[in-house]
Amino acid sequence: MRKNKTLLLGVGNYLMGDEGIGVHVAQRLEVSQEIPGIDVVDGGTGGFHLLEFFEQYQKVILVDATLDGLKPGTIRCIKPKYASDFPPEISAHDIGLKDLMSALQLLDKMPDLYLFVVSIESIQQQGMELTKDIEGCIPKLLEEIKSAV
Repeated sequence: MRKNKTLLLGVGNYLMGDEGIGVHVAQRLEVSQEIPGIDVVDGGTGGFHLLEFFEQYQKVILVDATLDGLKPGTIRCIKPKYASDFPPEISAHDIGLKDLMSALQLLDKMPDLYLFVVSIESIQQQGMELTKDIEGCIPKLLEEIKSAV
């Protein structure tokens, strides 16, 4: 799988609207390949099965949604070194990602990690479409990701 030193890993639930922003971004980049020099993985809702990806890459760019009360479409880049550095309001699968970070620390396999979080208003219970605010922030998000590569 590994062709490059950098992985973009999009996580989220594609079936829950804006909560799936990370997966939407990963799927778009897999098709468009508009950011050269990276591998792209749709990480779904996270979990320990993603551990191998973190171990294989020097740099991991993680994209996820967050319920932080900021204006929908707000983008923040966090460089977490520990599980406690993740925002407490990260989306529904945060416990899996935080546990994953703890495991990487214990194994001394932590890559250079960039966490791009996109503020969402709510988690829609059904739907594969992104809201206008979230869809509209994707070009800016991709530019910020390019600057981290």
